[in-house]
Amino acid sequence: MAKQWVWVAVGAVAVGATAARCGDTEGTASAPNPTPTPSAVSTPPATPKPWYEDYDPARFAVQVRKYAGQAGIRPQLLMAILYNESYKPHDPELERSWAKIDSDPAFGIANMHRPAFDDTKRDRAFAGRKWEELPDDPSLAIQAAAWHLHDLAKRLPSTPATQLSKDELLALGYNAGGGNMRAFAKGRKPGPQAQSYLDRLHENWAKSAEAVRT
Repeated sequence: MAKQWVWVAVGAVAVGATAARCGDTEGTASAPNPTPTPSAVSTPPATPKPWYEDYDPARFAVQVRKYAGQAGIRPQLLMAILYNESYKPHDPELERSWAKIDSDPAFGIANMHRPAFDDTKRDRAFAGRKWEELPDDPSLAIQAAAWHLHDLAKRLPSTPATQLSKDELLALGYNAGGGNMRAFAKGRKPGPQAQSYLDRLHENWAKSAEAVRT
């Protein structure tokens, strides 16, 4: 039994020595910490730009078709008016700041004045909405503009004495008011400002048709 114990002990020492040597060898070449590959590094999602940065009315083509259809006007006309009215920044905060120094400001992407909005919303689905909401809600602005054009169309004479088309007259009415629109329909020539608006409408007409194409 003593010899057997000695063999076992010697074997244990040998095994221990071998393990120690192996441990020394591995310890001198420790593996480096893994470096994450670019694909493994998480990138936070990009924050989407606000709608009013790099604004293009075509992004609201769905709303234009919807509300033009409800109001019974041509979607191309409504889109062209949005293009006509896109000349100024539509950042909501800028609009509200400008309103503090402008005695008759226009709000929203359709540049609607308070009296026009308040008259248009009566007995409509958006009757409970406020003019002050227009800068923050492009859909509301489009809805109100569509119904405003609808109301202007009802004020046109049944037999206009002009070569201007119905859409041209409605665009002039949107810009210059219903009274001037009726005067143009009866044959009065548009002044420089109204003619400039009409020229821009012509420039925007083709791309407006493309924008609302389904």
